[in-house]
Amino acid sequence: MDYNNNYIFEPIAVENLGVFNASAPHLLADLGRRISINTGEARETTYLFQRISVLVQCVNAVLLHDSLPAADSTD
Repeated sequence: MDYNNNYIFEPIAVENLGVFNASAPHLLADLGRRISINTGEARETTYLFQRISVLVQCVNAVLLHDSLPAADSTD
């Protein structure tokens, strides 16, 4: 098979309190800069970090909700 070597996989880890793994801020800053160039919006990097923060909060809310006992539970 002929694989295209134009892609790099970079995992991003975000802790509940918003701490990123060591390489994630550099990757996201570069990604935000590239998006800014294409859109003309200088704040794209900030928006990217905010979207990730909101996503982490939403996932935490779902996990918290799913960990609570059901209202009709007889336990």
